[in-house]
Amino acid sequence: MAKILLAGESWSTTSIHTKGFDSFVTSTYAEGAGDFIAAVETGGHSVSFQPNHVAAERFPATVEELNQYDVVVLSDIGANTLLLPNGVFAKGERIPHRLEVLAQWVRDGGSLLMVGGYLSFQGIEAKANYRNTVLARVLPVEMESGDDREETPQGVAAISRDNHQVTENMPIEWPAVLGHHRLVAREGAQTLATVGDYPLLVVDNEGDGRVAAFASDMGPHWLPAEFLEWDGFATMWNQLIAWLAHETE
Repeated sequence: MAKILLAGESWSTTSIHTKGFDSFVTSTYAEGAGDFIAAVETGGHSVSFQPNHVAAERFPATVEELNQYDVVVLSDIGANTLLLPNGVFAKGERIPHRLEVLAQWVRDGGSLLMVGGYLSFQGIEAKANYRNTVLARVLPVEMESGDDREETPQGVAAISRDNHQVTENMPIEWPAVLGHHRLVAREGAQTLATVGDYPLLVVDNEGDGRVAAFASDMGPHWLPAEFLEWDGFATMWNQLIAWLAHETE
């Protein structure tokens, strides 16, 4: 079974409470990977989870480090987090370009999945900014130049579009999503599911490796409860991970 490195899916929130003359500040920390991790573990896969603040310092910087894993998943982690660890930003130290290392690892036979979120692909105010990185030439989709979010609070049903190992034995209509990225499938890539006029799940080969893009979230808010509780939620992720890890041909 696949060994997965998942980076991202965490955030902290700082709130200012004002009560008349007085105010005070509170902060909270949260993670959004629980549903995904639980789903793939039911398929026998193992996950090493690096929340954003951990990935900033510990995400692999060499091919040898990446070789410990079969699949790398980036979800809701902007390019700057991987390009500007504290040593670079605060101390002016030099480190390997981790996105270039990741791209080379994929071409040499590794597998990469990017899952949507406010800091995936281009993201909110284009702050994820992957369009301007080397990963744009590796991912199976083309990104817009600006903020690429499509908020669909009314819910838009996802539709399975292709006969592939990833979508085998899955229904044609999937539960609705509440938002996604406006992506375009790269020439030669396979679109396995769509949402409205846009691809939801796209896969491709890249050199000796495999790549996939899932244009919505792996948890709230873009995935509502009915998607997370859907029987196909675990099936989709497990079949996708198995294909990425070359467990199916």
